[in-house]
Amino acid sequence: MHTRNMDFFFSMLALLFFSFLFSISKRLLAKPKKLPPSPPSLPILGHLHLIKKPLHRSLTVLSNRYGPILSLRFGSRPVLLISSPSSAEDCLSKNDIIFANRPRILFGKRMAYNYSAIGWASYGSHWRNLRRIATIEILSSNRIKMYSAVRIREVHSLVKDLFQDSELGKSVVELKTRFSQLTFNVMMGMIAGKRYYGENVVDLEEARRFREIVKKVPAVAGESNFGDFIPFLGWMDLGGVEKRMVRLARERDEFLLALIDEHRRRRNKDDFSCEQGEGKKMKKTLIDVMLSLQETQPQYYTDHIIMGMIAALLTAGTDTSSLTMEWAMSLLLNHPDVLEKAKAELDLQVGPRLLDESDLAKLPYLDCIINETLRLYPVAPLLLPHESSEESIVGGFNVPYGTMLLVNAWAIHRDPKLWVDPIDFKPERFQGPEGAKEALKLIPFGHGRRACPGAGLAVRIVGLALGTLIQCFEWERVGEEKVDMTEGTGLTMPKAQPLKAVYKPSHSMLNVLSQL
Repeated sequence: MHTRNMDFFFSMLALLFFSFLFSISKRLLAKPKKLPPSPPSLPILGHLHLIKKPLHRSLTVLSNRYGPILSLRFGSRPVLLISSPSSAEDCLSKNDIIFANRPRILFGKRMAYNYSAIGWASYGSHWRNLRRIATIEILSSNRIKMYSAVRIREVHSLVKDLFQDSELGKSVVELKTRFSQLTFNVMMGMIAGKRYYGENVVDLEEARRFREIVKKVPAVAGESNFGDFIPFLGWMDLGGVEKRMVRLARERDEFLLALIDEHRRRRNKDDFSCEQGEGKKMKKTLIDVMLSLQETQPQYYTDHIIMGMIAALLTAGTDTSSLTMEWAMSLLLNHPDVLEKAKAELDLQVGPRLLDESDLAKLPYLDCIINETLRLYPVAPLLLPHESSEESIVGGFNVPYGTMLLVNAWAIHRDPKLWVDPIDFKPERFQGPEGAKEALKLIPFGHGRRACPGAGLAVRIVGLALGTLIQCFEWERVGEEKVDMTEGTGLTMPKAQPLKAVYKPSHSMLNVLSQL
């Protein structure tokens, strides 16, 4: 009996020994993996010591030195930095599903309902359903057209205010605030049928609360949280970033839930209309659309899902559009010849009446101006980060599972190998057949499954506002110096100095403006 046990023991020992030898030999004989080039790193920090603000410029310096496919380590998190169309195509087309996840970072947890909102949800059935809701129920072409009256009303309101402030002479206006208020009124008009800036604000206290929340969100979104990259620092919550996010998320959710409950009560009374100012009514806000879905599938379309969709619309559809308008006007003021050419196109195609959304298709040069603005100043210069769900090959390099992907759209848009005179403002580069947007050469809204579903809406808002301002007023710089085009810090690349401009009503539009 004892001998049998000893034999079994030695047999198991020999099996373990040969298993160990097999494992070692397999590793030694395996073809070594080809990893992307990487700069020297530090223990614990990795490459964080090389990163400075603004982030897209700092990463461009690294890419110029080490190549368009670069392996980095932010603390304990592996990062793949992409700075060319071909490598972006590998990630966002060929390996689109593999890179369709979002990294787990604090903002997604605390401000995106524990990664359940559309912008931060992992790729899977839940995200696919949210994407379907966004593209079919909320941001489809028909739905966007349905709310054209909201956008036109808000643009006309901005023009009316500027006209009244001008007193028919030259005046100075700070446009950053005006554009921000415009986009928030547009989005909340679509979402809830309400205005929170300007005239016809029904509930002043509600408007005050909304404005306070709006001011805080970009601040917490742009805060550095080292806990995302060095986990033990996350437990300590250095600087109180997480506490601020938790507090802000609570304030925001209380506000949004009150809006949803208000619409629910209205629906129960069979009154689907909402005030739009001047006695006008509009049927079915986006909250109403989502409450209709909730009635059919209450177990899935919870209030949290609805709040997440509203929060995503406000985050992605307001600051981004207003900043694009501000950059575009800054560029036009620095290039009066382009401004005159755009004005001539509007005079020819629209004439002495206010621009309508249906006119935008007849204004190709205005479209070129918007494309060139998005090329030079993409408001998401690094896009939103992706994360790989399995090992993949990018540009011939092995990329491990769980790698965070950063696509430097700003670097691609200014690459001298891709663009002639890449840092010059030349809208004409998008004219004619040669101006066709090559895939992944211009990617301000991302690409693939995780591309921004609201791109069509954003272009409409920017086109309508920019075109109407060019049509209705004559614009000049404040003083002799060119507009300062220095970039500020933040996830959405604001201007360092808010834009101020001199304007006066266009003589050909005086009759129209006086009737607003």
